[in-house]
Amino acid sequence: MARRGGLHGVTQGLHKRFGNLRVFDTLLDEQTILGLGLGAALVDLVPVAEIQYLAFLYNALDQLRGEAANLPFLSGGTLANPMLVRIASFADPTGPGGHFHNEHSVGALRDVPGLVLAVPARARDALGLYRTAFDLVRRERRVVVMLEPTVLYRVRDLCRPEDGEWLEPLGDGAAPFGRARVYGSGPADLVIATYGRGVWLSLRAARELADRSGLRVRVLDLRWLAPLPVEDVLGHAAEVGRLLVVDDCRKSGGIAEALASLVAEAAPRLAFARVTAADSFVPIGPAAAEVLVSEAEIVEAARGLC
Repeated sequence: MARRGGLHGVTQGLHKRFGNLRVFDTLLDEQTILGLGLGAALVDLVPVAEIQYLAFLYNALDQLRGEAANLPFLSGGTLANPMLVRIASFADPTGPGGHFHNEHSVGALRDVPGLVLAVPARARDALGLYRTAFDLVRRERRVVVMLEPTVLYRVRDLCRPEDGEWLEPLGDGAAPFGRARVYGSGPADLVIATYGRGVWLSLRAARELADRSGLRVRVLDLRWLAPLPVEDVLGHAAEVGRLLVVDDCRKSGGIAEALASLVAEAAPRLAFARVTAADSFVPIGPAAAEVLVSEAEIVEAARGLC
């Protein structure tokens, strides 16, 4: 976190700028990291804890579930452990692989009452989401977990090498709490709801569907996984009539499962399909492609719906 700037270089320069009292290293122990955050929150500081990989969080998950998020409930709202937790997350097909460095399950986090869960896909969204997250921590005394897709840290291009289309101006605004980001507001044949790496894949698939099949695709970046942007999803899906959910996590316990339940209850006549990763740990090397969501699967599912 400090001199090195994080395992993925995200916090480079912060230690030099703000010093040891605000940016510092700890033991490589998740219970220590979150425990320090719990104590700092109780003395009115704003702790930002970094967990190196999502799977590492489960060594200390109860400090979020049983302590931080639970304290307002146990104390009748008189006490709180407001904190922001940053986690390098999700599967990276080109990454180290294995079940510790390529974990992509969010079910245990979405199940914690009151916990806010956000996923930035692009740099501008990350900045806006963090501004909103800090506001939630400071003003509403919330516990916010930010899941940063490691596979997107290095992405600059969208469809072709050196096209630079994934980069965009950062902007100054915050991301509205609980609202999705919409790509394409005109007439559409299909709505794709997704998040994280799924946004990058879906925008690529939308370009291919437009070029080869003439299909108009509207992509919703959910950004907030808890609470989900239910009104945005149902509103756009009802307008278009077809909804495809692209979930880069496992089929069981993922966001696609939650949205399938939502559609079944609120819009049972909606044409619906989902593309998800397999119910498997992510294997090492090229075998990861056999488990994770692919652009080709998204294109095939979209054509099937339309």
